[in-house]
Amino acid sequence: MKRFHVNVRVTNLQESTAFYTALFGAEPTVLKDDYAKWMLEDPRVNFAISLHPENAGIEHLGIQSESEEELKEVYGRLKEAKGTIREEGKCTCCYAKSEKSWITDPQGVDWEAFYTFGESTVYGEPATACCL
Repeated sequence: MKRFHVNVRVTNLQESTAFYTALFGAEPTVLKDDYAKWMLEDPRVNFAISLHPENAGIEHLGIQSESEEELKEVYGRLKEAKGTIREEGKCTCCYAKSEKSWITDPQGVDWEAFYTFGESTVYGEPATACCL
């Protein structure tokens, strides 16, 4: 089963973490100095916030696959969407090891298709296009 993913850029991580913890009725699954993530089952969503006070708002949307096979299915849908696909491949992003590709919708919103296969102690690698 796939999971809907949202990442919102925030100006104050502590204030936003308190807000979303109350809204979702759950503590973050991951909590860092510049990042928080809730892996919720109800509603089934991977909701993350990252500290970017200079550019707050929706960072990107995405579809998280639970297997490499599901990722191939979602990747096929990206091709059908007929946009320019940016294949990032295996990378470290958002304190996780993942394989991902990106596409931009007609309104300019970036969408990520990804499969996470491990954790990381760092937010990302400088060479990746993580979180555009």
